[in-house]
Amino acid sequence: MSVARLTAKDIRKMTPAERQKKLESLYDELTSVRIQQVTGGTTENPFKIRSIKRAIARILTIQHEEQLEADRQ
Repeated sequence: MSVARLTAKDIRKMTPAERQKKLESLYDELTSVRIQQVTGGTTENPFKIRSIKRAIARILTIQHEEQLEADRQ
């Protein structure tokens, strides 16, 4: 699954462990892209940081929604 294709529907299909693993890999990728940008390197896609941050936000939002739902029950 690429970052661009990471939809809420796909995230909801993942297990919590898979989500956590994906979240960690996205944070690592974000750090890598930021370092590459700061050191003057060029990125293949200038909007990659934005798409990674949005994917992270989607995962965190769905985790929060599920936590709220679990707390209600």
